[in-house]
Amino acid sequence: MNAYSNMAMGALLSTVFVLMSVSIASEGLFHSKAPEKPGFAIVAEEAPSAGGEAAAPAAVPIAQLLAKADATAGAAVFKKCQACHSGEKGGPNKVGPDLWGIVNRPIAGHEGFSYSAALKDFSKGGSVVWDFEHLNHFLAAPKAYVAGTAMGFAGVKKDDERANLIAYLRSLADSPAPLPTP
Repeated sequence: MNAYSNMAMGALLSTVFVLMSVSIASEGLFHSKAPEKPGFAIVAEEAPSAGGEAAAPAAVPIAQLLAKADATAGAAVFKKCQACHSGEKGGPNKVGPDLWGIVNRPIAGHEGFSYSAALKDFSKGGSVVWDFEHLNHFLAAPKAYVAGTAMGFAGVKKDDERANLIAYLRSLADSPAPLPTP
């Protein structure tokens, strides 16, 4: 090795030595103890199995909620959905499918839209439909009800808002589905 290589290697080792010394000294000066009890506990929910079996049932049955629901108020709640869905007859698919005639339509059954594998599995080949119960649970927490769905919406947590939204979705049809009896 030549003199310049030795000098560069010495400078590098000296710098590493000084940085390690400063690190050790600052740790000794500013050492903090770990708290005996954490400030708050972080609780993470486990994802339910596919198919929504583990999703929590709604506290109030959807039939009772729909008896008091207001479709006009649901139109205001639907504005949250309009970024990804259209609601007009023959409307375009956006990030999500068009929602015209969604009530009692087969799950993952809208023509021209590519659904996630999780939703296709949940639909059991198109034999399961978006009835009021499925809509209620799915709109409350989409990822909890259908694990693996591509729908990136947190859900409508308030029962009355969700019922209003479902009443509005029901109105988006040529002949709206009959309401369930409470």
